[in-house]
Amino acid sequence: MPVILILPMKMSVPFDDLVTFCYTSRFKETIKFYEEVLGLPLVLDQGRCRIYRVSQNGYLGFCRDTDPPSAQGIIITLVTDDVDGWYDNLIAKGVGFEKSPRHNSDFRIYHCFLRDPNGYLIEIQRFEDPKWPRFSRD
Repeated sequence: MPVILILPMKMSVPFDDLVTFCYTSRFKETIKFYEEVLGLPLVLDQGRCRIYRVSQNGYLGFCRDTDPPSAQGIIITLVTDDVDGWYDNLIAKGVGFEKSPRHNSDFRIYHCFLRDPNGYLIEIQRFEDPKWPRFSRD
């Protein structure tokens, strides 16, 4: 009997999109925070889950759950060149920060931290390492 070997296709990027799902018992507060405070566009409303566009091919989904897992240990990192602009904008909207913008020389980044209504830690970050791939937004 012949042996058929199927090799994976060679691709520069193996997937088309990325969706990260988080769970919440505070669905209404979460919707308000991500839509109104952060201004993320809603791309799909599935009823108990809502998916938001974070970047060209990156999405963040929140699903209603009466007993969600702990937010401990999860960091949602939003990458932008304008960390200070986001910080100022969110401060003006009354958002509290755990850490104001600062440089981290170990990781060669500039970043700040806040929490969403679920306790998820959000990091707004700029890579200062020239090895970080920069993609055109066009």
